[in-house]
Amino acid sequence: MKYSYNIALCSGLVLAFNLNAKTYQRPNIIHIMCDDHAFQAISAYGSAVSKLAPTPNIDRLANEGMIFQRAYVENSLSAPSRATLLTGLYSHQHGQKTLGKGFDERLPVFPELLQKSGYQTAIFGKWHLACEPKGFDDYKILFDQGDYYNPEFKSKDSDGKYVREEGYATTLITDYALNWLSNRDKKKPFCLMLHQKAPHRNWMPEEKYLNLFNDVEFPYPSTLYDNYATRSDAAKTQEMSILKDMTYAYDLKIDQLADSGDSPALVRYWEKIKKRMNPAQENAWVEAYRKQNNDFVTAKLKGEDLLKLKYQRYMRDYLRCVKSVDDQVGRVLNYLEKEGLLNNTIIVYTSDQGFYLGEHSWFDKRFMYEESFRTPLIIRYPKMIKKGLVNTDLVQNIDFAPTYLELAGLKSTNLPGLSLVPLFKSKTPLSWRDELYYHYYDYPGAHSVRKHEGVSTKRYKLIHFYGEGYGKDKGKNIDAWELYDLVNDPNELNNIAENTSYQDELNNMKVRLSKKRTALNIKE
Repeated sequence: MKYSYNIALCSGLVLAFNLNAKTYQRPNIIHIMCDDHAFQAISAYGSAVSKLAPTPNIDRLANEGMIFQRAYVENSLSAPSRATLLTGLYSHQHGQKTLGKGFDERLPVFPELLQKSGYQTAIFGKWHLACEPKGFDDYKILFDQGDYYNPEFKSKDSDGKYVREEGYATTLITDYALNWLSNRDKKKPFCLMLHQKAPHRNWMPEEKYLNLFNDVEFPYPSTLYDNYATRSDAAKTQEMSILKDMTYAYDLKIDQLADSGDSPALVRYWEKIKKRMNPAQENAWVEAYRKQNNDFVTAKLKGEDLLKLKYQRYMRDYLRCVKSVDDQVGRVLNYLEKEGLLNNTIIVYTSDQGFYLGEHSWFDKRFMYEESFRTPLIIRYPKMIKKGLVNTDLVQNIDFAPTYLELAGLKSTNLPGLSLVPLFKSKTPLSWRDELYYHYYDYPGAHSVRKHEGVSTKRYKLIHFYGEGYGKDKGKNIDAWELYDLVNDPNELNNIAENTSYQDELNNMKVRLSKKRTALNIKE
């Protein structure tokens, strides 16, 4: 099935709310998306970790708007997630199923539809698609994943070249966004996409936060010592273990241990990253890490003690990066408040996917397990959303495009997602979805997570791992089913697919998956 946008402009504005075109003021849109920001690292979500590393500015959005407790992605990977945001389509529909090239550039994206209807549009920060941005009046995008220190950006004025900018990426991206807001055509509504690199691996904190959390011991996840006893081989053959796969130099910044099993390619990459720093940045970095690195090397830890120390190093750097993100959200809110724009601007805060903060002893994402599949989502829009609302409906990143189109007065058809607008008033339509579909394709690839797909309801989650093994998994083809009772087993430790007491649920979920595959025309 081919998916497309069918746009209907009704007297120039929308009839979606049954409002008179003369009285309906189209909202400004700000979509703030971070890379790999786990919901566990936002204090509004209430985790023990986030209480020690609060995010007051992001929390303000939640306190003044709606926080979504059951928001998910359809493919937990950066490039596919970004293509889904732009098109409102699943990965197999827009073509960006894995990292690298794949996005079908012929497809319309919601910013260009907003642009054609009178919106000013811009994107600043991470793009991570192997094509040029379209539908934007202005943009300044990072090269590939982007660098934390002195990154390179390409803009409409850089003649197709990426130009090095001095500073810290999180701050620079916000600088560009606020500068654009200050100089826009103020007679038009705007759509601004502010896409941070942080807190993506390798978690390099801003200079002023290099020593933040030095005296904090973050609590350990209850699943840190998960042995995957009931899970399929997919959970056992991944390469995202904090103990085994988190590198000393690139990830933990301990140069003295670079030869202790680290990937030579990542060591070289780390050396290249360090060379981006100017002398002042490098001196601050060396001074901040010298003593703790020496202590780490001297301790010569192994086993559980090594895992714990790696975890603490990881969490401190990750949450330092989050602290800078939260600061910049505060800058955006302060600007909007000063300019009188807060009331008619919908502000969305989200991530391109979830992330593991030590759960199951992992970092990274990719799996359909909850910490990766689930993503933070907070929306502030006082014209429609009362303060302090909590939503528990099943929502997904395929829903962003239809939501923004409806708010802008445009109607979309043939999109698989749903507009979130009806949920803003805490009235869930009877027709709202009761299941989500997920599909991960990027194998063989980084972290060696096997291909899988599945469906999830509020109660049960079915995952099917499939396909031929490559590399270290050569000859190990996989065809494995996992079923979880999310109410009685929220940490997904007990695969009940072979439990005779759950065969009715297993069969029902398999039927759901089959119907979803048919409806979405899934070939793989």
